[in-house]
Amino acid sequence: MSGMLINLIVQIIAGAIGGNVAGGASKDLSLGTAGNTIAGAIGGGVGGQILTALVPMLSQSAGNIDIGALVGQFAGGGVAGAILTAIVGMIKNKAAA
Repeated sequence: MSGMLINLIVQIIAGAIGGNVAGGASKDLSLGTAGNTIAGAIGGGVGGQILTALVPMLSQSAGNIDIGALVGQFAGGGVAGAILTAIVGMIKNKAAA
């Protein structure tokens, strides 16, 4: 499996986790379990790819799996997923009010 695909999978999974953590931490921002997971996964994938483009050290070569790069991908995807979930939750609350 190519390094880029592994990075994307890690980012999506971390984003889904980050989205659920953000939704659980603030009930006002929660989109429900499915909504948090979907928003987080999208945020993790997109945000992680942007982070990889800005910080090329986080990308790993195709043949080698670098644990430091995976940790960076996981952290970046998780944070991006949490941020997108919080943004979508705030927009949802403003629209409902």
